[in-house]
Amino acid sequence: MNPVPAVGRFAPSPTGDLHFGSLVSAVGSYLEARKAGGSWLIRIEDIDPPREIAGSANRIIADLNRLGLTPDGPVLYQSNRLHAYQAAVDKLLESGLAYACACSRKDLSESGRYLGTCRNGIPPGKPPRSIRLRVDAGVWTFSDKLQGKVSESPAETTGDFVIRRADGLFAYQLAVVVVDQFQGITQVVRGADLLDSTNRQIYLQKTLGFVTPGYMHLPIVVSADGRKLSKRVQTDPVARQAPASAVARALRFLGHNPPTGLTLDALWEWALVHWDSSQIPRVKKGLPGIE
Repeated sequence: MNPVPAVGRFAPSPTGDLHFGSLVSAVGSYLEARKAGGSWLIRIEDIDPPREIAGSANRIIADLNRLGLTPDGPVLYQSNRLHAYQAAVDKLLESGLAYACACSRKDLSESGRYLGTCRNGIPPGKPPRSIRLRVDAGVWTFSDKLQGKVSESPAETTGDFVIRRADGLFAYQLAVVVVDQFQGITQVVRGADLLDSTNRQIYLQKTLGFVTPGYMHLPIVVSADGRKLSKRVQTDPVARQAPASAVARALRFLGHNPPTGLTLDALWEWALVHWDSSQIPRVKKGLPGIE
């Protein structure tokens, strides 16, 4: 049997311009897919309109192209797959694996765990708000290519989790799983800030009969004061940097040391030859702040 071709992806949310932390994930996912002889896709995760910033998706795509990160297919917008998310919710409801819930955030425990109030039916007089997935008791474990064995007991940490929100929007955990399946994603390379979501996503994949991709979670980029670098916490937007300088900076953050003075094309040629994921720092939270 021939092996399944590798398919990687970079999936930013259009909530602001491309920042260095996102560039690290883009470079890591791109090189990991290329090293495996596979393809690489770009997906815009535009399923949370209240948080989105007009025009940021186009600017992110333009920045990626300017940096030499060109996908092997058209950019997919998550909002174009709403029917597929609803079909997944319907399937889970019909099988009894999901249920309607009337609770709000104030009904959660102090730690944020859902207490199962509506698990066996909504209390009288309360209207349904969201849809939750039933979570099995026990320890869930997966093997991350960089972080190693990762274990969690969701019944004790999160409880039954939301797959369709009270505002009618589909939860990230559901949408990302459904679209990864649709695109045939075989490897997910992203920041370690999403490490805690992975066991829930794998559980959803198994519940829906989907294929589980391989996972590799990269070190998180933090600012000088220790905060995760994001679209709101950043010191130097990627758009303001010379392309070769930005890519070289990302490679160094990922444990690689390209020669100085290379053109962008030469830098990518070097990276494709020398990429080795074992050189990436194995940390789950943060590295020294960037300047």
